[in-house]
Amino acid sequence: MNAQDIIENEIPNVLKQKPELAKDINAIIHFDITGDNGGKWTVDLTKPDNWVSKGAEGTPKMTVSVSNDDFVKIREKKLNAQMAAMQGKLKFKPMDMGLAMKLAKLLA
Repeated sequence: MNAQDIIENEIPNVLKQKPELAKDINAIIHFDITGDNGGKWTVDLTKPDNWVSKGAEGTPKMTVSVSNDDFVKIREKKLNAQMAAMQGKLKFKPMDMGLAMKLAKLLA
C-alpha cells in the first residue's frame, strides 16, 4: 500500500460507501506527499463525483503535508494521526481543527 493507492482508490471507495462524508467536508483539500510513491493530489469534495485528481488544482481550504511512509502508517492505524501532527510529521495548512477532524473520518 502507498499514498497513491490510498488517495486514488481507497478514498473514492469510502466516499461511494459514505457520500455523507463528502457533503460534511465540502472542501477542496490538497495532499502533498513526500518520498517514494509521493506526489500532489487534489481531493475536491465540493463535486458530486470524480473527487480525486493528480496535481494541485483549485484553491484549497487546507493542504495536508506528510511523508508517504507516515501517511500509510496512519491509514493502517500503526501511527496515531494526532501524535503525528504533534510530532510535526503530519502538517495542516492552515490548521483548521474542525476540518482536520472531518478528514480523519474519511481516512479512518
